[in-house]
Amino acid sequence: MSNFGTLQGEQLKTKPKGFDVDHPAIDLLRFKQFLVIKRFSDEEVLSPHFLELALDAFKNMRPFFDYMSEVLTTDANGVSVL
Repeated sequence: MSNFGTLQGEQLKTKPKGFDVDHPAIDLLRFKQFLVIKRFSDEEVLSPHFLELALDAFKNMRPFFDYMSEVLTTDANGVSVL
């Protein structure tokens, strides 16, 4: 995620219902949104190579998107909920 900085998004102020405050992933469990943001400088946006820069950013984001799509559309046994 080094291309995008830290994970961003709205978070719960307390632990989510059903989870212990000492859960090892409590910081991630508090997220209500999962945002990855790539910021480009004005020089990058105006560059003739901006399309390649944007495509690289999307390619780098794809594994995160694929993972989130899988875990949000399957149950604990990996069976689709759709």
